[in-house]
Amino acid sequence: MKTFLLSITLCFTLLGFSQNDPKAKALLDQVSTKVKSYDNISLDFRYVLHNSAENINQETRGDVVMEGDKYVLNILGITRIYDGKTMYSINPEDEEVTISTENPEDEGSITPSKMLSFYTEGYTYKMGTKENIKGRVIQFVKLTPIDSNSEIDHVLLGIDPQTKHIYNLIEAGNNGTKTTLTVTSFETNQTLSKALFSFNKDKYKNFYINKLN
Repeated sequence: MKTFLLSITLCFTLLGFSQNDPKAKALLDQVSTKVKSYDNISLDFRYVLHNSAENINQETRGDVVMEGDKYVLNILGITRIYDGKTMYSINPEDEEVTISTENPEDEGSITPSKMLSFYTEGYTYKMGTKENIKGRVIQFVKLTPIDSNSEIDHVLLGIDPQTKHIYNLIEAGNNGTKTTLTVTSFETNQTLSKALFSFNKDKYKNFYINKLN
C-alpha cells in the first residue's frame, strides 16, 4: 500500500531548477497548473507491480476522488476516507475501521490528495521518448531522485501533451521492482455529495473501531 501511495504522491514546490531540462520543466509546470485548476478530480487506475527475480507479478485496480486535501480511495478491498483532518480506513472483510489523525505537513504523510505532481520535489528531470500508445501520443519525462540513497532508481512519467494530464507512471526500484500506475479514467469538476468525504459511523455499527490517536 505504501508503495502505491508513494507512486501517487503530490507536492507543488519545484526544487533544483538549474539541474533540470527546461523543456521538461515547462511541461511539468503545465501539468501542475492544470491539476490545480480543477475543483475536484476523479480517477480510475490500474496498478501493476512486477519483479522477475522474485517471481512477483501483481495487478489491481482502484479509484480515487480528490477535492483539495480531502479524498476517498478504494483499493485492495479497503476504502480510505480523509476529511482533511482524520483518516478512516474501512476494511469490510475484517469488519474493522481504523481511525487516525494525519498531518499533511508531515514528511511521512503520503496521501492521494498529493497526487499527479509528486515529481515537483526531490527529483531532477529531463525529456524522454515520445511514444504512440493506443492511438495517443505520450511524452515521457525521466525523473531521477536527488537523494543518492533513494530506493528508487528512476521514474518515467507519461504525459499527454494535448490534455496536460498524466497517462501513466513507471517507477523502477533499485531492487529490480517495477511498478506501473496507469490512469484509465480521468474526470474533473464533478458534482459531489457533501457527505462524500464524511465518515458515517451508523453504517458500521457492527465493525470494530480501532482508534490509533
